[in-house]
Amino acid sequence: MIGGIGMPELIIILVIILIIFGAGKLPEIGAGLGKGIKNFKKATKEPLEDKDKDPEQIEKD
Repeated sequence: MIGGIGMPELIIILVIILIIFGAGKLPEIGAGLGKGIKNFKKATKEPLEDKDKDPEQIEKD
């Protein structure tokens, strides 16, 4: 079990997501989620000195 959620519950959640978004949207949702996680990890690993930079310069980097 993962945090109190068993396999039957996960299957039910996945079926509901499939019904709501449809099979065509699932790859887009997965890609967006992956990009979000990647950006979050990148932001947490960046040095704190970047906060002293000009915000416009950070966006250009």
